[in-house]
Amino acid sequence: MIEEAHGNLLTADTDALVNTVNTVGVMGKGIALQFKRAFPANFRAYRAACARGEVQLGRVWVFDTGVMGPRRYLLNFPTKQHWRSHSRLADIASGLDSLVTVIKERGIESVAIPALGCGNGGLEWSDVRPLIEKACGRMPDVRVVVYPPEGAPSADAMPNATPRPALTPPRALLMSAVDRYLVRARLQEVREGISELEIQKLAYFLQILGAPLRLSFVRGTYGPYAAQLSHALDALEGHHLTGLGDRSARVTEFAPINPVRESVDEAEQQLAGRPDDLERLDALLELVEGFETPYSLELLATVHFASGHEPRTDDPAALADRVASWSLRKARLFTGKHVALAAGRLAEQGLLPAVPSRPTS
Repeated sequence: MIEEAHGNLLTADTDALVNTVNTVGVMGKGIALQFKRAFPANFRAYRAACARGEVQLGRVWVFDTGVMGPRRYLLNFPTKQHWRSHSRLADIASGLDSLVTVIKERGIESVAIPALGCGNGGLEWSDVRPLIEKACGRMPDVRVVVYPPEGAPSADAMPNATPRPALTPPRALLMSAVDRYLVRARLQEVREGISELEIQKLAYFLQILGAPLRLSFVRGTYGPYAAQLSHALDALEGHHLTGLGDRSARVTEFAPINPVRESVDEAEQQLAGRPDDLERLDALLELVEGFETPYSLELLATVHFASGHEPRTDDPAALADRVASWSLRKARLFTGKHVALAAGRLAEQGLLPAVPSRPTS
């Protein structure tokens, strides 16, 4: 018996939930990231199983929560070898064979199944659904709830059972920077929140201003980028920040993220005893004044990063060439006048030519 459902699969009233995974132990995006937050014990066990080579294409890896009732079984279904790979219909078909076997062996009476291999996997639902229907025909007494590919649930509707991370001094500084920046940005225009792109650039400049964030920034598509910060934000989501969701949104959709008020208050209490960090926050807000949009902050950080490449330079024309050669996107987006404006602001603050950002100990 097949039903079609919409909404949040993780709250489905079924014996088992199917999670789409890779075989390398990463749950970094989409429904897998939702599962990682909602069922942290499953993630830890899955990651260990991957390290042992037990998670393979065509073989469903079962996690039994041991809790009687709905959602007892988490059926981790490998849809691709590596998280960067595309899914293949043959692997979906063999995985469904394994799924049918697991359901029969465990006596599972109902299961919720997402759009296997669609979305990040790149497969078409019109090709995948018939495979699911064919597999379900081999277990007619099982209630199968299928969730077609749709947008992710809102971030605040995603279950999160991970422990609340401590608000360390670097996290407190970043939380305060995000909150103060948003206050200023909302004076210019209506803002639902701050984008992850903007958070990356605020952290970049905080480190430039001497904050010991220990982040390694590299040349990214949207300017200086630190992968460690992206992972750190994942840990803060649902505890100190809300809105990051499952990362299924494109970067340029600028999904709105907001700091949790209680966390901001805690951060401000910490910072009251740290005058050096308060000075850095003041310097940061002075630096970005008038640049409180995603594209403007990208411009400012890109120009600064480009100026630090050897040979270091503060010449606007040379900087415009470096920004244009960064990518076709930046060449189209940022004119020589834009670069000169950003360079002027950086020079006013004594930040040109730049010393490349390095993690501080």
